[in-house]
Amino acid sequence: MNGLKLFGHLFALCALLLLAGVGNQAISLAQEAAAPVTGAAVVKTHTYVSLDPVPRGKDFKIAVVVDIKEGYHMNSHKPRDPYLIPTTLTPQLPAGFTLADTVYPNGQLKKFPFSPDKALDVYSSSVTFHLRLAAGAAAPIGTANIPMTLRFQACNNSACLPPVKVALTVPLQVAGADAKTRALHPEIFSPAHSEKK
Repeated sequence: MNGLKLFGHLFALCALLLLAGVGNQAISLAQEAAAPVTGAAVVKTHTYVSLDPVPRGKDFKIAVVVDIKEGYHMNSHKPRDPYLIPTTLTPQLPAGFTLADTVYPNGQLKKFPFSPDKALDVYSSSVTFHLRLAAGAAAPIGTANIPMTLRFQACNNSACLPPVKVALTVPLQVAGADAKTRALHPEIFSPAHSEKK
């Protein structure tokens, strides 16, 4: 009898612990669902520099990879309708740096429930932007930071979030004109990633 009672108590305790765990998980999921989703929360950004260090007088590239949350997309840099907000990447260059070009990739044509008759030109999953820059003869030697602003509007299959601006900072090292340098991240800076629309 004592063994059966002990088993019954253990069973009841396990059931309570299981229910408490499920309850906590349900509360966590409910809080997650109730939290407002913002455009900034839909993306994760990663930045890369093509050279280390960047010698004065040398051209180099910066890549910004944007991972977009599953179920969401953003308009490409050249959306098909003028009322749609394009995705832009704007650097705020410090003294000594110049921008030659910003290369935006092609978007993908996709149809959505809110636009069943007309495909939209969008980015989804992951997209990479490239900037071609130069470090001038007067670029300060040492660590430099290049601030950028990524502006976009994220949408899912039924609604769009308000447009947002996400601030990025790209750190790099600047060296003298004769400094030895090495190429970084060939998988990011290969020609296949640099097709311009």
